[in-house]
Amino acid sequence: MRHLLRTSLIALAIWAVTVGGPVEASAQVPVPPGNRHSEQPPVPGASARRTKSSGSTFERKYRKVYKLLQSDAQLRAKIKEQATAYSLDPIHIVGALVGEHTYNVDAYDRLQTYYVKAVSYLSSKLRFEYGGEDVADFVQRPQFQVCEGKTDSYALWTCRERVWDSEFRGRSVDGQSFPNDRFSATFFQPYYAGQTFGIGQLNPLTALQMSDLVSRVSGIPPLDASNPNKVYETIMDPDLTLAYVAATLKTSIDVYREIAGFDISQNPGITATLYNVGNPAERAHALKAENDARIAERKEPRLPEENYYGWLVNDKLPELKALLD
Repeated sequence: MRHLLRTSLIALAIWAVTVGGPVEASAQVPVPPGNRHSEQPPVPGASARRTKSSGSTFERKYRKVYKLLQSDAQLRAKIKEQATAYSLDPIHIVGALVGEHTYNVDAYDRLQTYYVKAVSYLSSKLRFEYGGEDVADFVQRPQFQVCEGKTDSYALWTCRERVWDSEFRGRSVDGQSFPNDRFSATFFQPYYAGQTFGIGQLNPLTALQMSDLVSRVSGIPPLDASNPNKVYETIMDPDLTLAYVAATLKTSIDVYREIAGFDISQNPGITATLYNVGNPAERAHALKAENDARIAERKEPRLPEENYYGWLVNDKLPELKALLD
């Protein structure tokens, strides 16, 4: 498989140089299963410290989420149902859940606990704001005019995220200083930074980005940034959030195919990596730009690579696939 992939990449590079242009998105190079790295890339210190402080280990957390999936036929059925709805292999959803609960927070012992937590958000009084300014008002600032006309929630909120990075992040604007932090961490985490919830460990901004796709495919009413309680209830409720997990993974596969020219649908470690790091369109554009430059220099294009999180998923793949048999 590696030999065939290398041959196809060389052929693609020769073709691109011959015609004198960049790799077209329609030239879909398959990324085969397995890890590109022989050893697991380093795990971030924050994840290691969080796990150590809880008295646990990565292996123990992996076994806990594995046990939840193994023992709960209802959860596995829900995963398969959402995978079918979004034209995904269910192993992508399993990989994302396993990675999150191994390196982020421990899984609850029972699926029912997630339902109980979801109900608790109905009585909360949450706001998506920074410095007293609600995000719904913030995105009306003139800097966001470039996003006007984008009607799909993914295009709209991705555009707004780019504007935040280019115009506000770490800057002083109109006499107000803004933190050098992600848009999602600044406006969408009312409890504490780095906050994600539910079995999918989604952050609210990702849910807002996926809202229209989930509404079209699953018939779930669209989310509204002006109703944070509903957003949090949705990402905590397994009957709702798994659709958003599937939509997020499907979007990563689609944008890498359309933008970077790679078919990552056979490598759950890559989709898990993108689920972990976010911003798949931005990363696909960056990879395409890098490979256009490499081809111009008569070098082979670079394949998408897994991070520590995706590496685990690929390394445990036979065991994870057994859950779905």
